[in-house]
Amino acid sequence: MSLTTDWTTRPETSADRKGVYGVNAAAFETDAEAKLVDALREDPDAWLPGLSYVAEAPDGTIAAYALITRCHVDEAPALALAPVAVLPDHQRRGAGGAVVRAVLDAARVCGERLVLVLGHPEYYPRFGFAHASEYGIRPGFDAPDEAMMALVLDGSVSVAPGTIRYPAAFGV
Repeated sequence: MSLTTDWTTRPETSADRKGVYGVNAAAFETDAEAKLVDALREDPDAWLPGLSYVAEAPDGTIAAYALITRCHVDEAPALALAPVAVLPDHQRRGAGGAVVRAVLDAARVCGERLVLVLGHPEYYPRFGFAHASEYGIRPGFDAPDEAMMALVLDGSVSVAPGTIRYPAAFGV
């Protein structure tokens, strides 16, 4: 498979819901992440309009998805990047990277400061993520230090240390 660099990314629309569910269900072992997205949509304290993005394949179908929702570090507002999903046929072709860059850019434009992700330590540093522990940020559950990462969107190094509080839909 060759790397495709011309992925079209855009905010999710209501017409995309079935496709978004399909991408998340296909990308993971179960449909738990697909159900998580549906639950987050129903949580007005978590859902942030305009921070749910898709990447379209050349035929217009949804190839990848990335969601950012509201979380907190102690009482300070922050963002959680999860899930990020790519259809198996489009993995390792740039769709995931394109949709992650697009949703992070959208969050930056919205004036957000901090994004957290629990993910593959080899993947997310390419977007500027570093160990959350470097900022004094930790999850409220056991997670490998190298997998809990933070990205300061506005370039400042001053972020509130503390414990991450995820929306209830995450179940942690």
